[in-house]
Amino acid sequence: MDVKFVNAFVGSIINVFKTMLDEDVKVDKPVLKKDELVTAEVSGIIGLSGEVQGSVVLSFEAEVACKIASQFAGADMTLDSADFSDAIGELANMVAGNAKKDFTGYDASISLPSVIIGKGHKVSQSKAWPYLVIPCSTDMGTFNVEVAINTVKAPAMAGA
Repeated sequence: MDVKFVNAFVGSIINVFKTMLDEDVKVDKPVLKKDELVTAEVSGIIGLSGEVQGSVVLSFEAEVACKIASQFAGADMTLDSADFSDAIGELANMVAGNAKKDFTGYDASISLPSVIIGKGHKVSQSKAWPYLVIPCSTDMGTFNVEVAINTVKAPAMAGA
């Protein structure tokens, strides 16, 4: 995976959490994910299509997800709250959309968000390309942003 895509997601995470949650994020070094096990209880998923294909998954422990969703929505939320999934999905959407703007030269689209809630869930990714985990921490707790993307063409040259 090209480092510019990783940098786009790192910048997006920092920007979205600061702008939308007034929360500073410490982003640790991305690591290659070797298995599909998910230890988190809540995952917000966005698909990418077009010349950049794959998916982005924001994964949280339940307690952290509730704190983040509450801060994002400006109201107390639990996993059972009517708008909980919408808040997590919109946060995933904003992280993916903000990163996508930096995919210069590529035509890419993002899907509507999906949210999975429950212990032991697994989000399967294509094994055709690298799957990176970007560990993140805030005052509300830790979470991971998992990125599995590939390009299907070289970027257009500027001015060509």
